[in-house]
Amino acid sequence: MPGRIKKGLFKIILLAVIAIAFFLRIYNISENPPSLNWDEVSLGYNAYSILDSGKDEWGKTLPVIFQAYGDYKLPGYIYILVPFIKLFGLNEFSVRLPSVLAGTISILLTYLIVSKLFINQLLSSGGKKPDTNYDSPITNHQSLALLSSLLVAIEPWSFFLSRPAVEANLALCFFLAGFYFFLRFLHNPYFIIHSSFFLGLSVWTYNSYRIFTPMFIVLLIVVFKKEFGRLFVNRKTIAYCLVPSAFFFLPMFFQLISGVGQERYKKVNIIDDGAIGQIVNLRNKYELDPFFERLIFNQPVYFTYNFSKNVISHFSYKFLFGQGGSNYQFSIPEFGILYKVNAVFLIIGIIYLLKVRNRISILLLGWWILGAIPSSLTREAPHVLRSITILPVPMIITSIGVVVVFKYLLDLPFVSRIPYHISLTRFLIIIYFLGLVISVCLYVTNYFTKYRSVYSWSWQYGYKEAVEYAKSNYQKFDKIIFTKKYGEPHEFVLFYTRLYPVNYFDSNNLIRYRQSDWFWVDRFDKFYFVNDWDIPRQEWQPFVLESGREEVDCRNIKCLLITSPGNVPKTWNLLETVGFPDGKIAFEIYEN
Repeated sequence: MPGRIKKGLFKIILLAVIAIAFFLRIYNISENPPSLNWDEVSLGYNAYSILDSGKDEWGKTLPVIFQAYGDYKLPGYIYILVPFIKLFGLNEFSVRLPSVLAGTISILLTYLIVSKLFINQLLSSGGKKPDTNYDSPITNHQSLALLSSLLVAIEPWSFFLSRPAVEANLALCFFLAGFYFFLRFLHNPYFIIHSSFFLGLSVWTYNSYRIFTPMFIVLLIVVFKKEFGRLFVNRKTIAYCLVPSAFFFLPMFFQLISGVGQERYKKVNIIDDGAIGQIVNLRNKYELDPFFERLIFNQPVYFTYNFSKNVISHFSYKFLFGQGGSNYQFSIPEFGILYKVNAVFLIIGIIYLLKVRNRISILLLGWWILGAIPSSLTREAPHVLRSITILPVPMIITSIGVVVVFKYLLDLPFVSRIPYHISLTRFLIIIYFLGLVISVCLYVTNYFTKYRSVYSWSWQYGYKEAVEYAKSNYQKFDKIIFTKKYGEPHEFVLFYTRLYPVNYFDSNNLIRYRQSDWFWVDRFDKFYFVNDWDIPRQEWQPFVLESGREEVDCRNIKCLLITSPGNVPKTWNLLETVGFPDGKIAFEIYEN
């Protein structure tokens, strides 16, 4: 981008970008996404339980792994959440606020990281001291850093994941802080303590970083081997690095190889029962010699093929600019996770980095490839949330592409001979930013209107209203029965009734059991949870709990049933309905 912008103006623009980004992330945060999903209420209630009792919902004191539904959540987000619940109470705002703040801080960290990377012209070939003339496309590191931070602020990938309470977004913030302090460490060994601390926090906040962060550290050692060789001759520097690293990373490795760590990975592993079935089907289909069958159709080959395909998919136009992921909790259908207006600039940025082939190009492209690995090891790849480890690389490379393109236009001989060619280039820059503004307006408008209305079902919408109805009528009924159709109703009841944790995990009538590698709750207090198919059609028939430990007979008592549409015994009376924002029915509430 031509011309020099005064340093003070850069700060004003950066503050404006951060302020706008914060507003976009916090605006109407309690209402959009349209409801807390089951992961958000689990994070919230476990933090509430820690605050109230010092124990999680299973009654374990200050755990480092939260058992939750059997998904074994990492502790980072939950412990960070505790003071927010203390300040604002147990509600949507408090649960989502840490993610909002993390997403906003990540914008500032991106600016600082890009400034540090390019301030000394590490992209210059041969390690020569760069020309300080603006003619170098990457010389004005502040322009590049500012544009990178702007794209992190507005791109769908980073914007969307900064509004719900997702552990991944907080882990990204920790990781970026760790990387920034690593860049500071290259000039001051003391900062390795800060770097190790934040990188360590990332691996205890989201599972993808448990794979990515150690690999990225190896990449840093390779890229900055000269600096490491110079700095690590000092014993004090080695101690600064090893002590915090051992504190965070050694327990992580032991936990990963434990039963709990393996349980988590089994739930998302590429090689599952379905994969084994596909291998058997391929053997039956081709009917090769038994030796060649085992040689070609086996688990290692299946894993390698699918893993490679998954990694490549993270660079595809379909994923980045087409439809994004398949999970509607992490992206808007028919919108990519990056704006189409940036597609050409991203490609140009990649080509530029491949052409210069220096250590910063190795760092950025290596970061993208390594960032795709955690998601690629799982089913449903490419996965918007699990591949958050890639961020903010696409935004940085896009910014490089933008800077290179406009510098190239300025340097063209026929352009430089055109009168007012500087004004022409500025006009093209305005056109680019106008395209960005239009893209943002279209996306944000869809997010706050159509998306909230049409896809509210993917957020378990309606639980809050249903639980509040049950809570306000609690004394009128002997038993309250909830359908399990929309998933984990017990956690929503715990969250919205704010039941004291001790009264839950120490309850004598709590029915909790394991089935299909998941923990289910059939009862606590006067609340019962049943599958749709276990709701009887005749009023004299009992409700059968899936655990088989109890039946609910409502013939001689007063029962409240909160069910999906049409699943109700005959002669029961409809009291209330809970609708999705698009007008469709989510829950029907009956009494006998």
